Amino acid sequence: MARADYIGALCSQVRAAVAAGVDLIQIREIDLSDHVLFDLVSRSVDIARGTQSVILVNDRFDVALAAGAGGTHLRASSMAAGLLRPHLPSGFVLGRSVHDLGEALKVSREGALDYVTMGTVFPSKSHPGERVCGVDALSIASRAVTIPMLAIGGVTSDNIEMLFGAGVVGVAAVGLFADPGSFGEFEAMGSIVAKIRGSYMEKHVQRD
Repeated sequence: MARADYIGALCSQVRAAVAAGVDLIQIREIDLSDHVLFDLVSRSVDIARGTQSVILVNDRFDVALAAGAGGTHLRASSMAAGLLRPHLPSGFVLGRSVHDLGEALKVSREGALDYVTMGTVFPSKSHPGERVCGVDALSIASRAVTIPMLAIGGVTSDNIEMLFGAGVVGVAAVGLFADPGSFGEFEAMGSIVAKIRGSYMEKHVQRD
């Protein structure tokens, strides 16, 4: 696929996610040049402007700030969020990947994060061979940390309820949202997000 077509397809996916009401949309294209990544993030920010959707950039807080994105998602090996927070504007969202209870507790105690994403929970096509932590470990971690936790890795429509039952407040996924549909408009995105929100309401809000 030509670069322009690839970026166009990503923007279409962002547009569908915004229309579906996805809260956090992470730009994860680590192989793009700085120039192309900045262009993609800027276009995504324009698409999300005036909506509840926040554009995050994977690990590149410099690009996020330059393009006017709403936040950055840090890798587990990235610099401490506490070092970044004093230099970021008010309301800038910082998240971080963790893989086990120890990592989750460490970054939670350090503060400065708005959420953590824990995984891989189930075997994932996008990360084959990745170490799986499982639902039990996710459940223990989600109840031990003091910041919101999301689940990632092998998330499907069939296991969403199980994940919310483990105490997470949201899910992150690649494959679940990747199908462009027969018309290339990601038309299933709305129904997928509606099911996720319904499961969240059932496991968290209604129970309270």
